[in-house]
Amino acid sequence: MTRAFDHLVLAVDDLDAAARFYECLGFTLTPRAQHPFGTGNRLAQLQGCFLELLAVTEPGNVPEAADGHFSFGAYNRDFLARRQGMSMMVLQTKDAAADRDAFRRAGLETYEMFEFSRLAQLPDGSEATVGFTLAFANVAEMPDAMAFTCQQWRPDLFWKPEYQNHANGAVTISEVFLVSDDPGPPARLVTGLQADPVTAKINAMPPAKFAERFPGARPVDGAFAGFGVGVDDIEAVRTCLEENQVAYEETAASLRIAPAAAFGCVIEFGERS
Repeated sequence: MTRAFDHLVLAVDDLDAAARFYECLGFTLTPRAQHPFGTGNRLAQLQGCFLELLAVTEPGNVPEAADGHFSFGAYNRDFLARRQGMSMMVLQTKDAAADRDAFRRAGLETYEMFEFSRLAQLPDGSEATVGFTLAFANVAEMPDAMAFTCQQWRPDLFWKPEYQNHANGAVTISEVFLVSDDPGPPARLVTGLQADPVTAKINAMPPAKFAERFPGARPVDGAFAGFGVGVDDIEAVRTCLEENQVAYEETAASLRIAPAAAFGCVIEFGERS
């Protein structure tokens, strides 16, 4: 069994500013939501996966990690104390508890299961409770590259077509960029997670190669550096960027946003093959 992307956690200092920027990129965002553990978010729902803009919005409600217990809020708070960017990668599942056991057998660092619920605003303005069960995993050498699987309790309440229609034509997360000077830890993470090479493509590369591909970027070793977005028509992306005066770089097959502008992430738009 292999696992597809569920979503990416994009940690930002200012949720409102990040939301405005992603709307300028052409994304439709869900209304603001609040977690019970101190973080708030807005989402760009794609086809079966999504981008999560996340900030610490209620720092007094962030629980500290305990032995064997991972704290989502504390991890992202501490991440943001160092920098903004992609803090976590999330894969799909229908059985998070079984995933945790599989991750442990594969030699990954694992933690106690985590469950929570929150209110979500639906397109008609009403509210519904959505809930999730999470199984966290990582490799010790890359503490800034946390991953988990996300089991949704009520996907029918979560996924809404009205939130999946984007001016930039975004359809999917095409790949994630993971930077590591040592190829061993990324390989163990990808293998242990059983990430699908197509629907959860993790492109691991050393810092020098990443800097060569994305000139001017200064990636952090042992961490996620950004992501690709698959679109139906690259010209729709170009229109959004130019109308909203967002600076971008162009290659033969993509349009790129630099991490200095994109809250710490390289964002690369390309047409789906």
